[in-house]
Amino acid sequence: MTTNEKPVPALSRSTASAAPAAPVRIVHLGLGAFHRAHQAWYTQHASDGAQWGIAAFTGRRPDAATALAAQDGLYTLIERGEAGDSFELMTSIVEAHDGADVAALSRLVAAPTTALVTLTITEAAYNLAADGALDLANPAVQADIDVLRAMTASSSAPVPDDVGHPPAAATAAGRLVQALAARRSAGTGPIAVVSCDNLANNATAARAAIGGLADVVDPGLGTWVAENVSFVGTSIDRITPRTTSAEIALVEAECGYADSSPVVTEPFSDWVLNGEFPAGRPDWASAGAVFVDEIEHFENRKLWLLNGAHSLMAYAGQLRGHTTVAEALSDPACAGWITEFWDEAERNLPAEGLGIPAYRAALLERFSNARIAHHLAQIAMDGSNKLRMRAVQVLMAELAAGRTGAGAARMIASWVTFLRLAHGRGTDIADSSLAELQAALELPRGDSQGEDLRALLGVLDTRLAGDDAAVAAVAGLLDAIAVPA
Repeated sequence: MTTNEKPVPALSRSTASAAPAAPVRIVHLGLGAFHRAHQAWYTQHASDGAQWGIAAFTGRRPDAATALAAQDGLYTLIERGEAGDSFELMTSIVEAHDGADVAALSRLVAAPTTALVTLTITEAAYNLAADGALDLANPAVQADIDVLRAMTASSSAPVPDDVGHPPAAATAAGRLVQALAARRSAGTGPIAVVSCDNLANNATAARAAIGGLADVVDPGLGTWVAENVSFVGTSIDRITPRTTSAEIALVEAECGYADSSPVVTEPFSDWVLNGEFPAGRPDWASAGAVFVDEIEHFENRKLWLLNGAHSLMAYAGQLRGHTTVAEALSDPACAGWITEFWDEAERNLPAEGLGIPAYRAALLERFSNARIAHHLAQIAMDGSNKLRMRAVQVLMAELAAGRTGAGAARMIASWVTFLRLAHGRGTDIADSSLAELQAALELPRGDSQGEDLRALLGVLDTRLAGDDAAVAAVAGLLDAIAVPA
């Protein structure tokens, strides 16, 4: 910078001449790029959005909250289309907190002005067992149960730890149960919990995680949750790759301020919701959200067609030397495998009401947007949770109908091959079930149906691992994906 140049101001409500912050009426758990490109965007674009401020809490790390709090919650949304970029100053997040600050979470959830809690905590954070119930054998869940039981059993204030903090739950569900207990004590009435995670029946999953934990900790609290908390299901869609230093520099050049936390996303967005909002909600419909009486088929359309294709490309594409979705789609082999899987998925979705041909065509257009650098390595993370919902159901349905299920089996075979290769090379595997995967990968491989294969499939779904036809379908495709030397 020369001596004649003025320093670029840091983004804040004053430097951006933004309107005063809206009152907090929404609490969000899982402050990340997707939330800021999706639910925060819908809230800002709602006709009454100026009345609905969001207090957002991080998950595992405080970094995003620290950065956003320094900017009064403001950030820039970059919509990246084929024709160019557009920039929008986002103002709907009015508070940003470290997720570990359960005292702040409890205060805000208990406030009479707070009407709903939204979640983007990732599939793994629900800590559910294979039967869909809360996994009571999970050490993190058990630790939260111990903390929460001690709190509800004590009539006095919680005893601080060695550094002066009162004990608090550590999982997302535990923290929210602690906050809901505070709302119950405050007598501030019913509230909605809106799951925005890529889970089939995500309202049921949220109820199992949160209501199930409350039941175990304190039956009275569990009854209060059952009677006062509405669990809303959603299908959410907006491709949001990681922000890089290039986007930070771009915003500074184009917008004239320094923004540490811009978000880049595609122009397309979709939000389908089902459930009750006993304390009210923003007019999200005015921003394009759709409210339906039955949501499962919309969830499966998204999970199988969009997310399933993403997972297929994440593993098969990387094995074939590609790094982004657009690169993988340009590979005729990958494109053909996507079509094969989509045909299977479509056969297991209703023919009416979902507009599947148009949805598939739109996905191809979105995937081919090379200006959205959606990295396959990012999509490949936590495959054991993702494939359970994106591939297993389709494979089992196809086999039950007497068909091969080759498209879904190929996705799973690509995942197995990817894991075997990573294990052999000693490279990191980013997965919440890493210990189980590593134990499986240490088992003898032998032929294509070795012990490690059944163990890996068992991490996905015990039904899958115990089905000889399903195992054979996956095993038969393990050598069908080109792996570069």
